[in-house]
Amino acid sequence: MIPSIKKILYATDLSDNARHVFAYAAAIAHRFNAEIIILHAVEPISPYTQQRLGEMIGESQWAEMQKTKEQETVDLIRQRLDRFCQEMGSELNACPFQVADILVKRGNAVEAILEQSRSNHCDLIVMGTHGHGTLADVFVGSTARRVIRRSQVPVMVAHLPENQP
Repeated sequence: MIPSIKKILYATDLSDNARHVFAYAAAIAHRFNAEIIILHAVEPISPYTQQRLGEMIGESQWAEMQKTKEQETVDLIRQRLDRFCQEMGSELNACPFQVADILVKRGNAVEAILEQSRSNHCDLIVMGTHGHGTLADVFVGSTARRVIRRSQVPVMVAHLPENQP
């Protein structure tokens, strides 16, 4: 039986690698007529730092700053997505995939990726890794490795080609 891919979770850290890896998610989505859910996980700051910031600038202002930053991140992802679609437009008549949602979640990246994959019933996770040099074979990337180990769905991990920075 050929597996059906209808939902792809694309996990991004918004690094330079992210655009390259997104091209794979977009190609797979186009091939299988699947939708993409984009996820960016924001690692939490320590409880001590959180408390100190709340004391220094006020709890409500700190909460508002966090909410604003999350919205700025979503806006940044949308801008990059639009730019990607415009660049693809020269190759295709239209952007050949549908982005179902853009999520910014606060918490451990591995847990956020696994939780969103489960809750959105994703068929595939696509993510990048920062393997560099001779250690690349040893260090796939701790986040990628833990997601691969714990995911109940297939995980595609991509990294930058050697000729790119």
